[in-house]
Amino acid sequence: MFYLLHGDDEFSSREQLKKLRTQGDFGYNQDVYNGAEVDLKTLIITSDTLPFLSEQRLVVLDGLPKKKRGETQTSPAATDTQTGKGKKGKKAKSAVLTRAGFEKALAEHVAQMPEATVLVALVDEPLDPAHLLVKAAEKYGKAIQSTVPKGAALEKWIVNRAKATHAKIMPDAAALLANFSGNNLRLLANELDKLATYVGRDATITIQDVRRLSAQVQEARIFDLTDALAQRNRKQALNILHDLLADGEAPIKLVSTITFQVRSLLLVKELAQKGMRSSQIASTLGMAPFVVDKCFRQVGNFSVSQLEDVYRQLMATDAALKRSRMAPEMALDLLLVNFGA
Repeated sequence: MFYLLHGDDEFSSREQLKKLRTQGDFGYNQDVYNGAEVDLKTLIITSDTLPFLSEQRLVVLDGLPKKKRGETQTSPAATDTQTGKGKKGKKAKSAVLTRAGFEKALAEHVAQMPEATVLVALVDEPLDPAHLLVKAAEKYGKAIQSTVPKGAALEKWIVNRAKATHAKIMPDAAALLANFSGNNLRLLANELDKLATYVGRDATITIQDVRRLSAQVQEARIFDLTDALAQRNRKQALNILHDLLADGEAPIKLVSTITFQVRSLLLVKELAQKGMRSSQIASTLGMAPFVVDKCFRQVGNFSVSQLEDVYRQLMATDAALKRSRMAPEMALDLLLVNFGA
């Protein structure tokens, strides 16, 4: 059997792999190879090896070799990758010269694998229906494409995931999670596991539960606060602040979170001014892409000097709160009134 798990939804593909692991009798006959590092010969030898003390062998190929410059997704292999010889019989420099050659040889090998072998290929991009590996999977196993859900589809995913954890979730709570956690399914799954444990088996997750327990939602609500400040809408910012305080957010924690966001704005602005794109900044800073996207939309409303002034104000507010020099609510109110002034 050959399973091709492809698409931009890496989380769902790996969940499918977990399911496949539980469905077979693999025992200790499980091998995982990094597609960017493994040579084709090793992969073929492993998949041709009969299992020991179990019915099946599981071979997982995590990713594919990187494409050479100018390669297309379905380009034919110009080299016989199994023999290492070119079309004219000359010795090739490597067992695999191109990704296309690797794919072609792998697709051909699938038809010859022992019945006891289950080969799973994880590809973090959608492959065209005409792709050699897609065709091989459809003929000798199964091709499963997973696409990251958005909008209403994401809210439906949240509802179904909650059911899988033996809980229910109110529509407004699902919408809140979808809006503030982005389409990071791994993060959402962790949040739903936590919420389901909190409310108990077969109970219902409410919007209050999400606001109380989801750190990402609280962080996103503070982004709303800084959005309001970026637009010089201090009245809205104060309303959001008082809502957060009413929900039980500690003033010191709020100052800490706002400080973190202002620091993120400074870092993102600095790298954006150097010409870096959002995805590059996320990778460089190790920040979640949706957080960088939010920062990207805000940085144009502040100069570097304004952000630096705000950062110093936050440090002073933090010190005042820790030394009990001022009532927490008053300190935060003053901070917002003078924010970016």
